[in-house]
Amino acid sequence: MPKTIGGTEFRKMIQFGARVLEINRSKVDSLNVFPVPDGDTGTNMSLTIQSAVRELGLCTSNRLPELCDAVSKGALKGARGNSGVILSQLFRGICSGLKADEQITVKTFAKAMENGTKVAYSAVSKPKEGTMLTVARMMSEHAVRIASRQKDFADFFADVIQKGEEALAQTPELLPVLKKAGVVDAGGMGLLCVYRGFLSVARGEELDESAAEVSAAPKADEDVFGDNSDIINLDLGEIEFAYCTEFFVINLKKSTTLADIDRMKEKLMQIGDCVICIGDLDLVKVHVHTNTPGVALQYAVELGELDRVKIENMLEQNRAMRAKREAEKKEMGMLAICTGEGIAAIFKDLLVDGIIEGGQTMNPSANDIAAAVQKINAEHVFVFPNNKNIILAAEQAKALVTGRTIHVIPTKNIPQGFAAVLAFNSEASAEENKTDMIHALDNVRAGQVTRAVRSTNINGFHLHEGDIIGLDDKKILAKGDNVDDTVLTLLTKLKDNSHEIITLYYGEDVAEEEAEALAARVSEKFPDCDVDFHFGGQPIYYYIVSLE
Repeated sequence: MPKTIGGTEFRKMIQFGARVLEINRSKVDSLNVFPVPDGDTGTNMSLTIQSAVRELGLCTSNRLPELCDAVSKGALKGARGNSGVILSQLFRGICSGLKADEQITVKTFAKAMENGTKVAYSAVSKPKEGTMLTVARMMSEHAVRIASRQKDFADFFADVIQKGEEALAQTPELLPVLKKAGVVDAGGMGLLCVYRGFLSVARGEELDESAAEVSAAPKADEDVFGDNSDIINLDLGEIEFAYCTEFFVINLKKSTTLADIDRMKEKLMQIGDCVICIGDLDLVKVHVHTNTPGVALQYAVELGELDRVKIENMLEQNRAMRAKREAEKKEMGMLAICTGEGIAAIFKDLLVDGIIEGGQTMNPSANDIAAAVQKINAEHVFVFPNNKNIILAAEQAKALVTGRTIHVIPTKNIPQGFAAVLAFNSEASAEENKTDMIHALDNVRAGQVTRAVRSTNINGFHLHEGDIIGLDDKKILAKGDNVDDTVLTLLTKLKDNSHEIITLYYGEDVAEEEAEALAARVSEKFPDCDVDFHFGGQPIYYYIVSLE
């Protein structure tokens, strides 16, 4: 495992980082949440680093100073969109911190990461937390902290990536638009892809493209449906500046100074937003959203020549997006509230349009539910609370939603939610579906098995902390010393002669083999019923049981 990095390894790191990002480009693109992005985030970042790779290809030297200059110059020349520009500035700062030595140590690289973060933050006129800047900052801060004890680059990059993943998971809490969309920051995920390429080089691995794919699924406030292209429903009036304007300033006049570049940035901030004005006396990259692109160009020609001018009408992009959304709008959609990876997967298999996390001890607010409903492109949305403590919040969400009608189906548990979804008929009207779904709730009885958290007397049971208990939505029905016996006792209390199917959904603390063995015991005890079991992955409850 390398303790230092030379020019050959550094060249390969950039190449591998670019390749991992390209492999995952579409997944990073899928996390875009803004209605009129300058371009897809993954695509922009990939094109930016590919430009650095091309510049590296033109560099005949393997000395770090020349390689660092090539990466910095290439990334700046190829920078596209905000994400690409920020990535180019991270590289610029990192490369400036590495070019002084022929061999890079962990401490040197950590300091260079810190410098890269500073340069990237300074390049953005109004830095926002919850973006790739946050991920870069937290990674660099962690890198500096661990550099003294991590001598090996493989361990160092692995540790830094782990911190980056933690930072990425926090982005929805820092940037409300991400939380509403149910995604993590796309640029942050793209940055982690680059570092995974670095890690492969440090480990001496050849790049396995299938292994290099990363999950685009969010890690916080998770929405298991990842296509966010149609979830933003903004009016045209919310776009204050209509034209995305990008260009380079080249062949700067001899009289131009760095102070002149800073003054141009200040002028651009007065006529628009999303201003990025970076570079030096050889090359300046400019990006601004403005209603007067001609004025921005005029500022630039005072400093030098214009090159690669691009002006895009964001209003027209938004019109096209809204037209596409309206054309794809369907009559009815469904939203389920649940917790547990397996439970969510079952709802997804049943063609539920959206899922938000919630349940016992995790009750979503009315606003959370309204935001999730707003993402579903349907005239009528059926909401399944699947918990009696969430029904009221779901009803209150009706007043917070525009452009669609919420129908709350008062499901009190997960089995009722499944039964209601199975009753959905796409050819029936919304009112007919609502009636059928509510009637379906009468055909299922549910129970849960968990552990008592304190000693008490309730429902005729004298409970001690740690006892295994079985309950329905109203009261405790069973008590035992072990989970399996308690499940059997609970089923005996719940079952009547009309029930023909028993289903067990086992939680995160139960192994599949244990669930299979229990299902066999249930079949033996209730031979008149078909018995099945599925992974639910739910916390708190060892089993959720369903009788139909």
